[in-house]
Amino acid sequence: MRLRSLTTHIVDAYRTNWVLVRLESEDGLHGWGEATLEYREHVVEQAVHALDAGLRDRPLEDIQRWWQEAYRDAYWRGGAVLTSALSAVEMALWVLKGKSLGVPVHQLLGGRVRDEVPCYANAWFAGAKSPQEFAEHAVKAADWGYRALKWDPFGTAFRDLPGAGLRDAMAVVEAVVGALAGRADVIIEAHGRFELPAAQRIAKALEDYDILWLEEPLIPGDLGNYARLRDRVATPLSAGERLYTRWDFRELFASRSVDVVQPDVSHAGGIWETRTIAAMAEAAQLAFAPHNPSGPVANAATVQLAACAPNFTYLETMATDVPWRSAVAQEASTISRGVARIADAPGLGVEIDVAALAAHPYRRHDLRHYTGALTDIQPIDAAARHEGAQA
Repeated sequence: MRLRSLTTHIVDAYRTNWVLVRLESEDGLHGWGEATLEYREHVVEQAVHALDAGLRDRPLEDIQRWWQEAYRDAYWRGGAVLTSALSAVEMALWVLKGKSLGVPVHQLLGGRVRDEVPCYANAWFAGAKSPQEFAEHAVKAADWGYRALKWDPFGTAFRDLPGAGLRDAMAVVEAVVGALAGRADVIIEAHGRFELPAAQRIAKALEDYDILWLEEPLIPGDLGNYARLRDRVATPLSAGERLYTRWDFRELFASRSVDVVQPDVSHAGGIWETRTIAAMAEAAQLAFAPHNPSGPVANAATVQLAACAPNFTYLETMATDVPWRSAVAQEASTISRGVARIADAPGLGVEIDVAALAAHPYRRHDLRHYTGALTDIQPIDAAARHEGAQA
């Protein structure tokens, strides 16, 4: 196969914009990838187009050869922009390969170790502000069948969390845990907010609630602090969404400082690179639960990884989403009662309607984590993404 065209599409998804990449081969096959990089959409789009020349006049089947050369020739290695661009193009190449052979991507990676995967819910809390509102939303998410719920209860906090802020956060945690009454587990997200002393106080406070893990509690930049925190608390820790390629993760594994690793297939370097990271985690006896809050192509790629990675634990799922998702994406992997079925369609099992994308052009969205608007993540008229399917 040889490349005919590479095109990009930036699509408003209310809380962010999806960055979708389409490759078409000279024999008429097409493959989609995703490079959704919140708040830097146009930058990563240009990085994707910079990869176009390196795809010309070469066999598209040789995915690893292309990836190694593209990564090498960037010279300034690593970082979210380069690796997100590489990820999207690499995803699309796997789709082309799968379609040319008539098989799903997981068959190209060694085949299934499971037929379905349990899901945890993100975005189930849309609009909630008070502990009672979080509790009410949590019950609905449990009714939909989700096995665990994740959210960030830390308001506008950054670096430190004074006593009143910690009490407010724990009040939300207590309300949700009490409302769930054991029907679903709890994951607490921190979005890399805190310095070590605050992260330690939070992790200690959470020991009373038997949570699955505390996600990214520390400000990025010092992996050694994860080892220090790991030695001081019993709460399980996770990290990885802002690490890129196996070389970043090698440092994380060497420190033995987290319990769950969370690379993002659309940022870490693509499908093969994320599968490699999962294998490294398996050797370290760590759970693999990829970061997956983006669009339909990244989700489809993550589901394919779930099929073939033995240490895959939970699929992160956006429980509520923009109401036009199904208008632009046809997704073969379905979720019912908190379980995602592994798609067997050739490639990734997702198709994008290019014409439908035009109805949702780019809109600027800014980071909400420190503004108090973190739960404002969907249009007011958006219904639960899985409410009908999981009834």
